[in-house]
Amino acid sequence: MITRIAHKYLDYKYREVACFIENPIRAQEEILSYLLRNGAQTYIGQQFKFPEIKNKDDFRYNVPVFHYEDLRPYLDKILVDKRQNVLWNKPVNWFAMSSGTTEDKSKYIPVTKESLTGGHYKCGEQMLAIYGRANPDAKFFFGKTLVLGGSKQINRIGDGVFTGDISAILIKNLYFWAKRSRTPESISLLPDWEVKLQALTDYAVKNDVRAFMGVPSWLMVLLKKIKADTGRELTDIWPNLEVFFHGGVSFTPFEEQYRKIIQKPDMWYWETYNASEGFFGVQFEAGSKEMLLMLDSNIYYEFMPMSEWDKENPKTLTLDEVKTGENYAILISTNGGLWRYMIGDTIEFTSTNPYLFHITGRTKNFINAFGEEIIIDNAEKALSAACLLTGAQITEYTAAPVYFGDNNTGAHEWLIEFATEPDSLEKFTLALDENLKKVNSDYEAKRSYNLSLGLPIVRNLPKGTFNEWMKSIGKLGGQNKVPRLSNNRDYMDRLLAFTKKSH
Repeated sequence: MITRIAHKYLDYKYREVACFIENPIRAQEEILSYLLRNGAQTYIGQQFKFPEIKNKDDFRYNVPVFHYEDLRPYLDKILVDKRQNVLWNKPVNWFAMSSGTTEDKSKYIPVTKESLTGGHYKCGEQMLAIYGRANPDAKFFFGKTLVLGGSKQINRIGDGVFTGDISAILIKNLYFWAKRSRTPESISLLPDWEVKLQALTDYAVKNDVRAFMGVPSWLMVLLKKIKADTGRELTDIWPNLEVFFHGGVSFTPFEEQYRKIIQKPDMWYWETYNASEGFFGVQFEAGSKEMLLMLDSNIYYEFMPMSEWDKENPKTLTLDEVKTGENYAILISTNGGLWRYMIGDTIEFTSTNPYLFHITGRTKNFINAFGEEIIIDNAEKALSAACLLTGAQITEYTAAPVYFGDNNTGAHEWLIEFATEPDSLEKFTLALDENLKKVNSDYEAKRSYNLSLGLPIVRNLPKGTFNEWMKSIGKLGGQNKVPRLSNNRDYMDRLLAFTKKSH
């Protein structure tokens, strides 16, 4: 009976999904109208004449594209000047902290009650409905869901205004009935990662865990600890284990390890695309890596073609104008108070009926294999500080992730060609690591206790290596550049093989 009731509810929620699949353009037009009505009397709405905007073309013409640096003055009016009605006509009481900007160690992304209930939580229920449709025998709701995100302590920064990782905000504001089936808040929000890891282990081994939810890199650390501490196979501990809802970083580097550590052929892996700014996508079918764009979560989408990324007044496309096979940067307007905001992620549509896509990367070079979001600006600042401390000078460099192995955590590997070598490569490595922590809070979190991300691996390449390599592939000189950061090892492994052969 409980199974029937649960699946009836999931069927009911799936009708919401079916509705926006059938009428995607209308769903988006209604959201734009809703956002403009509520934003009309705000500070930003008055500045850009929201009441005069009648359609999507007026919206694109009147309102500029916002990057985080453009958004920050508005956030300061809320955070510093203690004003409301700046970005949204309801109180903004929460700010999700997320790294990735060139300006600050952490970005502050506004989160409202409306964006939580009508966005994150609504899409979470729809995610379960989509999964339940693919797996009619789903019974995960009979047991516990082990939730492991990158959550941190909630910080009070004003009267009724708080900051925290989006994971912490979601957990703190979750419906009481949903909390009963998940990892207790008293464990999820523990500030000390080592203490939390032990508490999660103690909790998990005593409960009928049937689902995991979280970032693959963090969860792998926990699962390895549980297996090592108990000396048991995970399927013996949790015989009813059914599904892992994962997101945050690409699952591809971890897939083989998960199938190895969870020896369960019928285990389900379901991808999600949930960020500080909103819940954007959910895997649509079993065995597919394509995600469905969530079109009724109070987010209005625009898409910027690659050719427009660096332009001062870039052109954008609406949903009815996109094509499959093209790389687009995503812009969002939300009831969290974001307007034509460029989140930095890029996607490619594989279908427009329904709107299916996969994530292609970021608009800039980056490393985000473990949720650390290292960007070029982070790397340049940390390398400069390490050089200053050790008397080094760098000619060329490139960096890429080293993925989890059976006997190691993840790490970043740096291939560096020095014009002047550091007085100690070990000292340089430690300085690089410490300064990356200073400029990027997500990297700092992932480096905690060496559990998810280990100390960087720095290799000193012989002088001239990069030029010889570029020459060997016909890309020496001109506009050709050595990729500074890469989220995969394609370039790194080819360069290492060339170096080994040449030297």
